Amino acid sequence: MNKKQKKMLTRIIIAAVLMIAFKVIGTFVDIPTVVLFIMYMVPYLVIGYDILRKAIKGILNRQVFDENFLMAVATVGAIIIALVDDGDFTEAIAVMLFYQIGELFQNIAVGKSRKNISELMDIRPDYANIEVDGKLEQVDPDEVEVGTVIVVQPGEKVPIDGIIEEGNTTLNTSALTGESLPRQAKAGDEVISGCINMSGVLKIRTTKEFGESTVSKILDLVENASSKKSRSENFISKFAKIYTPAVCYGALALAIIPPLVSMIFLGVSPQWGMWIYRALTFLVISCPCALVISIPLSFFAGIGGASNQGVLVKGSSYLEALAETDIVVFDKTGTMTQGVFEVSGVYNNTIDKDELIKYAAFAESYSTHPISKSLQKAYGKEIDKTLVTDVEEISGEGVKANVSGREVAAGNRKLMRRLGLEYAECNEAGTQVHVAVDGAYAGLILISDLLKPHAKQAIEELKKAGVRKTVMLTGDAKNVADAVAKELNIDAVYSELLPADKVSKVEELLEHKKSKKKLAFVGDGINDAPVLSRADIGIAMGALGSDAAIEAADIVLMDDDPLKISKAIKISRKCLRIVYENIYFAIGIKLICLVLGAIGIANMWVAIFADVGVMVIAVINAIRALFVKNL
Repeated sequence: MNKKQKKMLTRIIIAAVLMIAFKVIGTFVDIPTVVLFIMYMVPYLVIGYDILRKAIKGILNRQVFDENFLMAVATVGAIIIALVDDGDFTEAIAVMLFYQIGELFQNIAVGKSRKNISELMDIRPDYANIEVDGKLEQVDPDEVEVGTVIVVQPGEKVPIDGIIEEGNTTLNTSALTGESLPRQAKAGDEVISGCINMSGVLKIRTTKEFGESTVSKILDLVENASSKKSRSENFISKFAKIYTPAVCYGALALAIIPPLVSMIFLGVSPQWGMWIYRALTFLVISCPCALVISIPLSFFAGIGGASNQGVLVKGSSYLEALAETDIVVFDKTGTMTQGVFEVSGVYNNTIDKDELIKYAAFAESYSTHPISKSLQKAYGKEIDKTLVTDVEEISGEGVKANVSGREVAAGNRKLMRRLGLEYAECNEAGTQVHVAVDGAYAGLILISDLLKPHAKQAIEELKKAGVRKTVMLTGDAKNVADAVAKELNIDAVYSELLPADKVSKVEELLEHKKSKKKLAFVGDGINDAPVLSRADIGIAMGALGSDAAIEAADIVLMDDDPLKISKAIKISRKCLRIVYENIYFAIGIKLICLVLGAIGIANMWVAIFADVGVMVIAVINAIRALFVKNL
């Protein structure tokens, strides 16, 4: 418990003890009503002074109709009735007391959910170490420029993204990914901010400013998650704005109309006290706290629970949409496969094998694509880029370049067709890079990409979770795409697509889906930003260090495990189920109690249950959205 919660608990205990003590004394000793009133005002003000203050502020600011106003009017009214009719003051104090108990429950629940998010927020680094004259100086990460060498000692957080220049270590990425298994890192490896250095001293050359680094973007994403409200939350907000003044006017009508009708038309005693008491009971029952508090809390808890599992949701609207996912569309490379390409063979070559790989590696030397990197890795020597000129990249086909005075083209079959060259293919699964030198076909380099360990299980889990259709989109050749789709048991696959074709295919799928269902696109976030934006829900895979993923996606999976997709869907469905349980429960109980209160069957104690009891039950139910580990 924090200080504020402890203070509230103290107030609750003091007020409860005083109320019970005065009740016991009043039972055995005959005390004048005025004296009882003064006595009971002590626990009432102890427990309710802040509610009264907020109600007065609301009236002065012309924002009258809220739960503070309802509580103030109902309890003050009950005290006046007790004072006039020599009644029981405990009802009014009990209403305020149980209301504050409900508020305490809510604060504890929010605190528990916020703790999950604050654990993620703990990745924020406090300082960066810079070596000056042989000594380490701690500086603000915001002051570190790109290209600066920073030192990260064992147990410290990596403050800024960069590349390790010296040192070997294991990195704890659990705050980012939800996974406890540490990762090995050595000189030359990229490292992202937010990880914890577990063992060796690292010297890291920064590649980004702190404001652009992974940790800053993640923190910004989480901090702004609550700004994107779900349909359920917006409905409850609009509902409360109409509902609260309506019940206030309804209570006023209940207090005035029946007595007037009795007096004027029936000629009987108006019984003002009874009808005012019913109206006050009606007010307490009608307080929409259970809905206004528990619905946002359910989503907040759901987002907190998801973040604890390495699933970052940008807002409750996306969490709600994810629960309605019917079609999941995947990119292939880096999403369902590891994106770690290796040259696995050379076929149909008319020149020496090593010469073929050399030309391809030089032609692709300016590209950062994984396939280009695999060619450079297979070449195995340093590439002198001064020997490469007139580089022309042809989107979705490949690259043309002048290498040491020879015209080299490397790419897929479309590029060979463009050049009017006959080419030969092999029957092995993998990406085929055709190479032409000086206008003549020179051979084929086969590059293989391994499936991710959990890729097949991820598809099975999605189908178990109720996803109707799985689709894979890729720029790869048909035979490679078909082989991967068959192995993973994906329902439909579309291959040899350009980036624009992927958007068109997603739009086509969106047109044919069921109206209330959603389509999610899962990509690696680097080349898939347009499709991530176009889908109902964009999910970025393998997002560590990927700016494009964090910017374009609605949901970010902080590791590259596709199994987390079904986990995210299960979390969203559990959260939405809890939201609807709270809505039906709160509205149902309130409607029943409002009718009972209006006809005089329900008294103030029933009203306390209808308000505070329902709120406490709804809040406790909302907390369940935090527990998602075993889904």
